[in-house]
Amino acid sequence: MRKIVAKQEHCIGCGICEVHCITQHSKSKDIIKAYNRERPRPISRVRLELNKPVSFAIQCRHCNDAPCASACLTGAMHKDEKTGLVTHNPEKCMGCWTCVMVCPYGAIKIDKEGHVVTKCDQCADLDTPACVANCPNGALECVEVES
Repeated sequence: MRKIVAKQEHCIGCGICEVHCITQHSKSKDIIKAYNRERPRPISRVRLELNKPVSFAIQCRHCNDAPCASACLTGAMHKDEKTGLVTHNPEKCMGCWTCVMVCPYGAIKIDKEGHVVTKCDQCADLDTPACVANCPNGALECVEVES
């Protein structure tokens, strides 16, 4: 199973991870269009935590026990036992925010316009998640772990 690991000693707090996450999850896949033209504006699934001099990116850790999936009232959050990823189906989400409250990492975001949540999907259609591929300092890394 692949996990994204944040290395705070390499993070400079530039926020490029958030920019590329928004772009990757936009309809156009274009930075300018994603930021200036698309409505609703795409939401980054990674959050940059800044408390200088420390900074690091937070995204879903796809926990083995997945408390968000256990707490989900509608089954919108699902732990895929085959891939190890915790996936979210916005069609099933009723916006109760239970998953937000139980996430130990604060990695699930509220989509206020869509009245659902959003979370890291590790850019399922890419070999390397956009945040990892575009981090200028290598502060985000994909590692294989046993599930």
